[in-house]
Amino acid sequence: MVNDHRIAVIGGGIVGIAVARALMLRGLGEVTVFEKEARLAAHQTGHNSGVVHAGLYYQPGSLKAKLCAAGRIALQEYCQEKSLPYREAGKLVVAVDENDLPALADIERRSLAGGVPDLARIDDPAKLREIEPHVAGIAAVHSPRTAVVDYAAVTEAMAQEVRQAGGTILLGQEVNALTVEGPKVRVRTPVSEQVFDRVVACPGLQSDIVAQLAGADPSPRILPFRGEYWALDPERSHLVKGMIYPVPDPAFPFLGVHFTRGVYNDVHVGPNAVPALAREGYSWSRISARDTFESLRWPGALPLARRYWKMGIDTVGESLLKPVYFSRARRFIPELRMADLTAKTAAGVRAQAWGRDGSLVDDFAVDQAGPVTLLRNAPSPAATSSMAIADFLLEKYLQA
Repeated sequence: MVNDHRIAVIGGGIVGIAVARALMLRGLGEVTVFEKEARLAAHQTGHNSGVVHAGLYYQPGSLKAKLCAAGRIALQEYCQEKSLPYREAGKLVVAVDENDLPALADIERRSLAGGVPDLARIDDPAKLREIEPHVAGIAAVHSPRTAVVDYAAVTEAMAQEVRQAGGTILLGQEVNALTVEGPKVRVRTPVSEQVFDRVVACPGLQSDIVAQLAGADPSPRILPFRGEYWALDPERSHLVKGMIYPVPDPAFPFLGVHFTRGVYNDVHVGPNAVPALAREGYSWSRISARDTFESLRWPGALPLARRYWKMGIDTVGESLLKPVYFSRARRFIPELRMADLTAKTAAGVRAQAWGRDGSLVDDFAVDQAGPVTLLRNAPSPAATSSMAIADFLLEKYLQA
């Protein structure tokens, strides 16, 4: 690439803004960011747990493992440089009984192979309680370097750098057409039309729609999963010092209901993972007939339903019935009372890609359609990995 190129970035979440920042820092051209909402970080970036993952769950050698490790270091350094809040709260992944031990051992193996820093296996319940005094379990892995941040604040700080370096961030401009014209791309929104030399699309929940605008394969599609949180009564927040996680089901790409003390010292319980009825379905009342119909008619719908129907029923029960949600959480903190879960707070929606065969895409996924680079699957730990993802896209797909 040469520095007089015009480059568009689609998506104003943390990954899109990290890409724009990396382009500007390297002097690779004139950069314009298109964000359909009136503010940055409006969806996945601003609706998550704020956890900076240390890399416990990812297959060694995968993009998630590599980019999470690099991204965590870059994010910590950035927060220190910009005086943004960053706190190493530490995480316990807890085996409640012997049924959890094989999966816990697998997490330990992956973590060690992936170089998770300072990981420790704990097999003495008394030592577990030295870290989390109110936890119940027979064993755990402890990741003291797992941290919490304010991802929306990080995004705004990076956006300020983009603007100061001469980049443009256009809010309220949803890209509704991409036309490849030889080596260039025409980008249209309801209020503007511009031609660019390259486009990098990081549109999260809309990634398959934008990919199809560029003429790419409709697979993988996005299947939205809503994650719902309950706030822990501040007077009972002493029950949680850092983070307490269950041993996740290895067949499902979600971590289960857990406890997190956030960067501003509030404690929340969750999220769960329930299929959403809209791409931006932050509650049961938010329904898109089009999004739901498109999911149901996707070839992968029936295989996915056959594979996960029981888990689906369980997660819907967690969502609709507070006692069910509470019972999941209380396994790890027996002192927890239902009244301690005071209110449901803002939910998030995870953009999970799935294929025609019904499989849920496990790793980050990137596609290329001529001069358009498409980030097709970037769920957690994409926020942790955002700066490393930006470097990866520039080096591999933009030859920068």
